[in-house]
Amino acid sequence: MTTDPNPSPVRPGSSAAPVSRRTLLAGAAVSGLLVACGSESNDGTADGAGDGTDSSPTSAAGSGDGTWTLVQRFPQDVQVPGPVRLPMSLSTGNAQLVADGPDTLDARITDLDGNPIGEPITASRRDVAPGPYYDFRTTVGEPGVYYLVVAGGPEQGAAFQIMAPGTAAVPQPGEALEPFDTPTTDDARGVEPICTREPEPCPFHDVTLTQALATGRPVAYLVGTPAFCATGSCAPALEAMIDVQDDFGDTFVFVHAEVYTDDTATIPAPAVDAAGLTYEPALFVTGADGNVVERLDAVWDRTELVEVLSRVAG
Repeated sequence: MTTDPNPSPVRPGSSAAPVSRRTLLAGAAVSGLLVACGSESNDGTADGAGDGTDSSPTSAAGSGDGTWTLVQRFPQDVQVPGPVRLPMSLSTGNAQLVADGPDTLDARITDLDGNPIGEPITASRRDVAPGPYYDFRTTVGEPGVYYLVVAGGPEQGAAFQIMAPGTAAVPQPGEALEPFDTPTTDDARGVEPICTREPEPCPFHDVTLTQALATGRPVAYLVGTPAFCATGSCAPALEAMIDVQDDFGDTFVFVHAEVYTDDTATIPAPAVDAAGLTYEPALFVTGADGNVVERLDAVWDRTELVEVLSRVAG
């Protein structure tokens, strides 16, 4: 599939025009690959390549002299100084995601002039369809534009931006996750269906986010649409939550909210605007006090989810 490298920044919920899935996910499409998601457009044609290919490949920072092209699997304009998570996939010259990459990758962060920032970092391969990703984690202390330079990738690396504190609309770690009355089985609140998982809806619609935060327990809150993100991100993310509920259900309250108001996938649901999202999926994990401890953006697998929940649970 192809994407516009300079998408119009239409904010979900604005009155300017209906927000399509392509526009909604623009924040996560910085590399020319839509977070490896697949969906169907209104005319029934595929809006995404299930095999992870792109007919017009672009890299995060050009081809360089490296063996791989880097595919950013995270949205821009949502990270502020502090701990950051930078999931990356590897791609070949024809935009095929590399399925058999190394078990680990080494990288470093540099400034715009190529000066190293902090210590080298290493990420392990996480296997999820249609292609594995590597979740690089580091700490960046100041706003600005930086490069993630991966061994074997483009010489300059992949550019990413750290926003000034207070300028990112999405709740950050350390900030409160604001209560919001998400659709439930008792009250759909104008969203139909409240869960597009098939053949059965997920079990995370018994209480609203507001009610979950009031329990005094940690909360795992997923905003994503399994029916319109069938490969690589949204559906596996929800399935991962279902898989771990037996292990973490006594500690966490799990809540899921859909991205669209109906199955035409044209109008964002109120939960999208309430969380300040221009991408999906997003998982907010709070402590018992309701403050965000971790946020997973765009792509993650079951192993990373278990690690995050275990850290928060203590």
